[in-house]
Amino acid sequence: MNSILCLDIGSGTQDALLYRPGIPLENCPKFVLPAPARMVAARIAELTKRGVPLHLHGRNMGGGFFKAVKAHLAAGLAVSAHPRAALALTDDPPSLERHGIFLSDRCPAGHVAVHQADYDPGFWQGLLAQAGLEPPDLVLACAQDHGHHPGQSSRIGRFRLWQGALERTSGRLEDMLYAVPPAEFTRLAELHDATGGGPVMDTGPAAALGALFDPEVRRSSEEEGALIVNMGNSHILGLLVHRGRLHGVFEHHTGMLPPDELVRHLERFRAGEQTHEEVFSSGGHGSAVRELPASFRATYVIGPRRADIPGLEAVHPAPGGDMMLTGCFGLLSAWGHSQGEAQAG
Repeated sequence: MNSILCLDIGSGTQDALLYRPGIPLENCPKFVLPAPARMVAARIAELTKRGVPLHLHGRNMGGGFFKAVKAHLAAGLAVSAHPRAALALTDDPPSLERHGIFLSDRCPAGHVAVHQADYDPGFWQGLLAQAGLEPPDLVLACAQDHGHHPGQSSRIGRFRLWQGALERTSGRLEDMLYAVPPAEFTRLAELHDATGGGPVMDTGPAAALGALFDPEVRRSSEEEGALIVNMGNSHILGLLVHRGRLHGVFEHHTGMLPPDELVRHLERFRAGEQTHEEVFSSGGHGSAVRELPASFRATYVIGPRRADIPGLEAVHPAPGGDMMLTGCFGLLSAWGHSQGEAQAG
């Protein structure tokens, strides 16, 4: 295999590593680009300024452009959406009508089509070609997927998936790289299809595996357990990891809790004292732990918003020399494990 494109699709950025075996990681091409949802939002904002109705089509993807859609509607401009594309905004597309968005299999006359996709092969082929790089032999991708849970809270549905991961016998993070994603993961299913069937993963376990790419983090995790906190642009994820196994999950929304309150939540989570109800009632997804075989005192914070919790005594690692590519290194590690290797790279 000549190259693997590892792609971590967040709400603020999409971070990419073009891994080429036999070449030091420091010399592998890397990209930190605006997230696809931000690119869609920018396109919608452009049409709003022009006063043009729009039609959303393409694939289910991250829905971080819904504010731009609402602004378009508030400007008195029409919005239509293909039912498949509408899944980026809700599990129940017909419910969008109450927002003034109507469903249509075709682009109505006078509307401008806006394409949606977490992964656009043409975009990446063009970008790599401009850099003088060949297309990858394989694409590994991760994105946060709340799962498809019609008629119930997406927060409850997503956290139920985390609880399932905790209850599995192995509890290994690598097992959350899916050759075929579970049926609930409709966003990952679209990503899996768009990349030509490449393995996919949720950003949470990818970030934790990426943190373990750092030798110090891995050593601490093996010896005393580690609390790994991913401060994303939209979500906060805390994972308790010991010897490669998942022992606890905490998930909330970035910016929803004051820093001191967030630190209190994380300290209670680390000690196994945090309740799911406390997190959910404060607007988060939840908290769950299984047996705690270690102290988990070592704390490592990654993610673009890692400076937002100054009161937490923690180390800010830079796995592989680049913190923004943590998820990419996690994908690479999971792929190596799936191929029977100790660790890729």
